[in-house]
Amino acid sequence: MDEYREVKLKMHQMNYKKKAFTLIELLVVIAIIGILASVVVVNVGSARVKARTAKRISDLKSIATALDLYYDDNGAYPDSRDNGPGQWDGIFSCWGDSSGESNPNGWIVGLTPKYLSQLPRDPTNKTSCNEQYIYYSNGIDYKLLAHTAEDTADVVAKYPNFWDPRRDGGASDEAGHCNRDGSPITSWAWGIYTPGAQCL
Repeated sequence: MDEYREVKLKMHQMNYKKKAFTLIELLVVIAIIGILASVVVVNVGSARVKARTAKRISDLKSIATALDLYYDDNGAYPDSRDNGPGQWDGIFSCWGDSSGESNPNGWIVGLTPKYLSQLPRDPTNKTSCNEQYIYYSNGIDYKLLAHTAEDTADVVAKYPNFWDPRRDGGASDEAGHCNRDGSPITSWAWGIYTPGAQCL
């Protein structure tokens, strides 16, 4: 009977040793978890930028559709020059009327509520001139921009028709023609515009 107990005790001790992890095994597992977590964080950050890009494209297309409907009804686009000094209007614009938080639907006068329930705002929700939607119109033509958006190079590479030739590092010649520098990397804005507003 004593032999049986000794054998059983040895088997129990062997099983106990097999259930424990060594320090090296634990460190390897922790390192793998850390690597996986960093990959997830990077992918989530990239997904957020892509989501903001999709929102910007959708927002500008919605505004462009509303502007076309406004034009059909009124024979002209809302004139940004009527809103005060400067020409480029936005919620927070440094180049024209800045309607601000108190009037977020005032940066394109006449579009809300008939053509859009409300004017969209850049998904970053910044309160500086950067990463804002801005608008210029003389009534005949318009340009609507995502100004200094984080995704400019990616958008103009994927959607060349959104490339703003005036804000890509190229200069206008004496006749007012826009000269592209040929590199989407130097662009700092993209958007939608009528042909006559290309160089604005």
